[in-house]
Order: sequence, then C-alpha cells, then structure tokens
Amino acid sequence: MKFHIITIFPEAFESFLATSIIGKAYKKKLFEVNFYKLNEFSPETSGHIDAKAFWMHGQVLKPEPLSRAIEHIFENVWKKIPVIHFTPRGKTLNQQHIENFSQNLEECVIICGHYEGIDQRIIDLFVNYEISIGSYILTSWELATQVFLDSLIRHIPEVLSNNDSLVEESFCEKFGRQKEYPLYTRPQEFRGIKVPDVLISGNHKDIAQWKQNNLS
Repeated sequence: MKFHIITIFPEAFESFLATSIIGKAYKKKLFEVNFYKLNEFSPETSGHIDAKAFWMHGQVLKPEPLSRAIEHIFENVWKKIPVIHFTPRGKTLNQQHIENFSQNLEECVIICGHYEGIDQRIIDLFVNYEISIGSYILTSWELATQVFLDSLIRHIPEVLSNNDSLVEESFCEKFGRQKEYPLYTRPQEFRGIKVPDVLISGNHKDIAQWKQNNLS
C-alpha cells in the first residue's frame, strides 16, 4: 500500500513510523508513506495556508494550497487516486470498513485537516471518502490519520507475526462483529482470581463454546 499524506506537521508521524509493529513493517517497506507539507503549496510567499471562515469562528484551510498539493500527487503517480479526508461529518470508521479498504485500496491521498477543517470546495472537487473516527473533536487530524493507518496496515501480509490474529479478534466477521471475550495468561492464579478452568482443560470444543458465550 502507498499513502500520500498532506499535512502541516509531517513530524507528527515520526514516532508512529518508528515504533512497534508499524515501525518494523515500515522498515521492511511493507507499505510506503510520502509526506507533502501543505505550506510548500501555498501561492503566497509567506506559505500561508488558512483564512477565517465566513460567518463562523475559527480558521479554515484554504482551497488553493490543498488543490495544488492534490494535483501535484496525481501528476506524480500518473493517475487520480482516492482521496480521504477525516472529519466529524464523515461516516464513522469501523472494522468492516477497514477490511474493505485493506482489500480494495492500493494507493490513496490523505488530507490531514487542521483548525476548523478544510474548504468545502476541496471536498466537492476531490474527496472520495469522508471518515470520522468518533463523535468528538480533535485539534489536529494527524492523530486520526494514524488511527486509520494503524488499523489498516496490520492487514497487510507479513505485518503481523501471526495473521490468524486477524481472524479472531474484536469486531471480526467470525464473531459477528461483537467484542472479543476476556483474555487470560500466566500465572493461572493472580491475587485470588483464577483463569477459568475451561481455558486450561485442553477441550477445544468447550473452549470454542466458552469464547462464544463470553462475547459482548
């Protein structure tokens, strides 16, 4: 997968791309990320990229630098590719959406909004997917982008050491999109609380039934 990220703050991704499972996958080049600093596409020598919104409080990212950045990416990849914008007005992201993206999305542009958001004309002209990660407001959508990438990248082959993890987890198809059962590990007893006997019985049929009974 290839991701083209338009952002004011590319440095916000440094730790994300250097840490844990995502960091290892990035180092192995199992996915590719290209950053485009929005200020560099401003038509103003100052690099200014926002202006006060009409009839509301707050600043909005202007259409000129965003359109320049998106069209620059299209020219570089020799085609139009899907454009994703994170916004509270979008469709709330869930595991089924992530699975669909993992199967069908090879390359995309991601716009990291800021301040009050982006000019609606950019959405009308370029955006294919408006996505929300929940009913709350963030200062910056770099965080939302990282949530999306983390959830999506783990579906790329070889990213997880055991791809069977994707088959049996919260919100998976196998569990009818329900939340996963409680998890236990060693020691078998901790502060007077024991691991359920069925989980150490070795009876696969009973264990499978216990899992189903404890979904939520």
